[in-house]
Order: sequence, then C-alpha cells, then structure tokens
Amino acid sequence: MERESYFKRQIELWGSETQESLAGKRIAIIGSGGLGCSLALALGTSGIGVIDMVDFDTVSFHNIHRQVAFTLADEGRNKARVAAEFISKKNPFVEMGAYEMDFESFSSLAHSYDLILDATDNLPVREKIDRYAKSIATPWIYASVEEFNGQVCFFDEASFGVFAISDHKPAGIAAPIVMHIASLQANLALRYLAGLSVAKDKLYYLYFDQGGELVTQKFAMPKSK
Repeated sequence: MERESYFKRQIELWGSETQESLAGKRIAIIGSGGLGCSLALALGTSGIGVIDMVDFDTVSFHNIHRQVAFTLADEGRNKARVAAEFISKKNPFVEMGAYEMDFESFSSLAHSYDLILDATDNLPVREKIDRYAKSIATPWIYASVEEFNGQVCFFDEASFGVFAISDHKPAGIAAPIVMHIASLQANLALRYLAGLSVAKDKLYYLYFDQGGELVTQKFAMPKSK
C-alpha cells in the first residue's frame, strides 16, 4: 500500500513535499461528538501524522444521526475510541490516539501539538482550551453550532474571554450544519498545517436568514491584553 497513491489528489493539489510535511504534524481534537466526528473524518484522511481524540463520554442513540463516525452498534462505547478506530480503518497512514477523559485531565498531560481543535459543546471548556493553548504557545480553532447556524474562529493572539462565558446548552441542531461548520473548521486547519495562509483571529458567523439565504458575517476578534 503506497502513501502516494492514497493521497494522489492532494499531491496533485500542492505537491509531494507539502503532503509529506503533513505526516510530521500532530493535532488534538477536543470532543468526539458531531463536530469531532466530522473533523476526524476530514482531517484523519488528509495525511496528518498524529491525531488525538479526547472525550470522556459515550455514544448515545439520540446523537448518532449527526455523529458520522458512529453506528447503532457503537451505542454505549467511548466516543473518542470509536472515532479513532473508524479513522484507522479508513487511513493506514495516520496514528490515531483515544483519550477517555475530560479536558482538564487531558491538559495535565505533557503533550505538544501543532494545532488544537475545539469540538466541545460548552463555553467554560472552550475558555479552558484557550488558556491551555496559550500556555503551550499553540493556536486553536473554535467552532460551535446551534439550530441552523454556526461559528468558527482561528484563535492565535485573540482571547476567547471576549465571549460571555456561561453554561449555555445548545438548542436543537440540524445535522447538515454540524458537517458544514466542521468542514470550514477542517479547511482552516488543513491550510494552516500545510503552510498556506489563513485568516487568524477572525470570527466567521454563518446562518440562514428568514428568506432561506445563507449569510456569512465576519468579525475581527480583539487581541489578548
């Protein structure tokens, strides 16, 4: 089995040298639910060398409809482990890790990454991710979804503290918007890891207006003081 054959279409896009550079990258995906599954699928088959999935929770029947790495047979199993196994079956050239723990426990481990991706569903944990990422001088990409809207931001110098931190729980969620937002998040990640330009510290907010038109708004995020 040849790496060049597996990644043929991407090599045609940016050449063998760039593709080979991805094999030396390490990322962590915090959360293995809807966003995390889609991120694992998009990035786990793109040539990144090491991807660690982090989630203490188990697969639930009512979430499987939007969590693309899981089947009904996975109900009750740990999300991170199932997602890691799924990607390993799709790509023999990636090292998938599964951490069955919460983020606070994970952040105490002495790991280093090129990029951290948020796939959680609550603001307090995202604030912890921001503090952790800055403590190890590593950028991270935030994403959230609710109903038919979502937002994404590549955090580098800006602080997540500008958000009003609360224990807000998302309302209902349409499955396609989860994949749409995860795709945007994954594209930013892959471009950054491949050495291509990305807009940093800019919040993208996507939503459908009352007429059904998809609207994208952009907001510059204030830098940390």
